[in-house]
Amino acid sequence: MDHSFCLSGRVPRTAMLAKITALEAQKKNRHRVNVYLDGRFAFGLQEALAFPLKVGQTLSPEEMKQLQERDEAEVAYERALSFLSYRPRSRAEIEGHLRRKEASAAVVQTVVARLTQAGLLDDQAFAQYWVENREQFRPRGARSLRFELRLKGVSDSLAEQAVEVVDETESAYRAAQARAQRLRGLEREVFRRRLGGFLQRRGFNYEVVKETVERLWKELQTPTGEDPF
Repeated sequence: MDHSFCLSGRVPRTAMLAKITALEAQKKNRHRVNVYLDGRFAFGLQEALAFPLKVGQTLSPEEMKQLQERDEAEVAYERALSFLSYRPRSRAEIEGHLRRKEASAAVVQTVVARLTQAGLLDDQAFAQYWVENREQFRPRGARSLRFELRLKGVSDSLAEQAVEVVDETESAYRAAQARAQRLRGLEREVFRRRLGGFLQRRGFNYEVVKETVERLWKELQTPTGEDPF
């Protein structure tokens, strides 16, 4: 049996103290330790939690329960750190990820509080990161940015604050430049319709779309080196 994550929360049914008869590192995860009580496997623990335990030591049912609860919280915390290692996350993303891993509500809140205290979970900073990342790699209109942040669980007020810095006119221009080059040579109405649709799907408003399409159309009709004005 693989005991890598034996976190059932159940303790041996005994009203008496149980003696630790063995502490063995797990074969598939050397950072976890299998705890044997009275000659039988009881539960697994994170290495740091198992370190103070000694063979021959006795544990009460309450002590066993506490160890397993602490272990569940540590496992959840490590999972949250791994989830954060790919990119910053919103609080709602962390909560949803841990719930999908079947962490209890109490453990989820404990982990969220711990991450927040460590400065690793901050919805305001996350919203700023999200907008800056979009601006750099895939510019979006404020409408789309607000929608994406809401999907990530960011409050309306923080989302609005994060998108205030976006210059939609400049963002639309940068977003459309490469697409405009691919549409070069089309008739004006076809160019306008296709590029305009592209920008609308990116969440830019009508006036910004119209202005950007006209600007790029004029630029593409101007021979290189000439002043369009």
